[in-house]
Amino acid sequence: MTPNHQDERTRIRQAIDRLLSGQAIASNGSLTAAALAAEAGVHRMALMKRHVDLKNEFYERVRVETAQTPETEKRLRETVVKLKQTVADKNAEILELRQQITRLTLAGAVLTERLNDVGDRSGPADNVVRLPVP
Repeated sequence: MTPNHQDERTRIRQAIDRLLSGQAIASNGSLTAAALAAEAGVHRMALMKRHVDLKNEFYERVRVETAQTPETEKRLRETVVKLKQTVADKNAEILELRQQITRLTLAGAVLTERLNDVGDRSGPADNVVRLPVP
């Protein structure tokens, strides 16, 4: 581990402690990864890629020490609820379309049968074009 990498980790740990104690000095004090990165003075992507374990530790401590759900988890949960509703709506729409296909198929069969009956009695009408039935 390089000295710079170790220095980042030390600053992140100190930032975690400051954020959880409500003594933020370099960020808005929110309990998010973005605030943690700002508080530690590291690039947010460095936190997300090189220090994933510290980010996860931060969120775990937020959950345990403050009895709060991290903001990112709240947003994900809201998204999951919306997506579940979208799936339910789409499934209902698919069911309705399948039922409509069945009704239209039956109506087409009835009309074809009636057309065949009319054609058998008096020959084809002048304004009706008979389509071959497969």
